[in-house]
Amino acid sequence: MKQITVLLAEDHLIVREGFRHLLKVERDIQIIGEAATGRQAVQLAKKLRPDVVVMDIAMPQLNGLEATRQILEASPSTKVIMLSAHADDAYIEQANAAGAAGSLIKQSSSHSLCEAIREVQKGNTFFSPSIGRHLKHQYEKSPRQSGLGKKRSAGLSSREVEVLQLIAEGKANKETAAELGISIKTVEKHRQHLMQKLNIHDTAGLTRYAVSAGIIESSVQLTIA
Repeated sequence: MKQITVLLAEDHLIVREGFRHLLKVERDIQIIGEAATGRQAVQLAKKLRPDVVVMDIAMPQLNGLEATRQILEASPSTKVIMLSAHADDAYIEQANAAGAAGSLIKQSSSHSLCEAIREVQKGNTFFSPSIGRHLKHQYEKSPRQSGLGKKRSAGLSSREVEVLQLIAEGKANKETAAELGISIKTVEKHRQHLMQKLNIHDTAGLTRYAVSAGIIESSVQLTIA
């Protein structure tokens, strides 16, 4: 029996351990790696080329949406299942746009996660029932009514999204430069470009935008003035 190789990307250790114990009893599923940050998930996916990545949407350093885009660009055959704490319309739309093959809310049963892994590996899609209902409702709307197109209209590059998330997480330019392996001057240029594109000229405003655009969840937002 050929096993389905899986990478777990979840920043909470206790949740990740729960997934590991849940999946290791499945004879056709093999966990080949675990990531605690979005950036680590991208690095491991590029190295290990898993069949499926189970990705939390709210990951530190690099959110699950942007991590998914980068993973699929590097490994198009990999399938991504996005996990979210709730079936929020904006996150569901963005998960689809990022290329996720499936979406589950964390309240889903263990059976649902295993079924999702098997289905997306076959090339199918899989959604929690509540998410499926949201998708049906969204697809009945016209594109003009979708919040997603509005949020993506700023045309931010992948690197700008990375810088924006680190700014929203409270990282200083020096910390951001070290995290991304670029110079402080380059970080400053990205920050300037972000402010120009978004017409936002302070860190608090950038943070609020990151939350509203789903780049970070409000639950991980830092207190801002």
